Amino acid sequence: MEYEYVRISENSFGSLRRLHVSYKDEIGESLPGEEELDRLRQAMEEEQILFYGCMADGELAACCSVTPTFSSFDYRRGGILEDFYIMPEHRYRGIARALIRFAYRESGVSTLTVGCADCDMEMYRAIGFGIHLGNMLAYQG
Repeated sequence: MEYEYVRISENSFGSLRRLHVSYKDEIGESLPGEEELDRLRQAMEEEQILFYGCMADGELAACCSVTPTFSSFDYRRGGILEDFYIMPEHRYRGIARALIRFAYRESGVSTLTVGCADCDMEMYRAIGFGIHLGNMLAYQG
């Protein structure tokens, strides 16, 4: 099978939507409604969030997002990695490492930061996330 790595535009939102919903379902998060998906599409249009993917025989098989920010880790443009998902039938084929490298290179960030569950730490280390920055928490007021 041949894989192609691409930046996902809002024109491919239907394919991304299917992967995004599968991702949320697999990790047990609530599924996004139409309002949330419309906000996501708008954020993509405004380049507040950048999506990258892996195409397998013309179908989107994997995705991840990079949200650009400024990082005081190295005082340059950094990015937060989220939405990392590979369809089960495409796992263990080297897509994870290749997709992260592609997203890193194409997004133009100097560092990628990811917040992950303890059970995912080894996977992220295996694909190149080697600098431990403590714990990441979210505040939602």
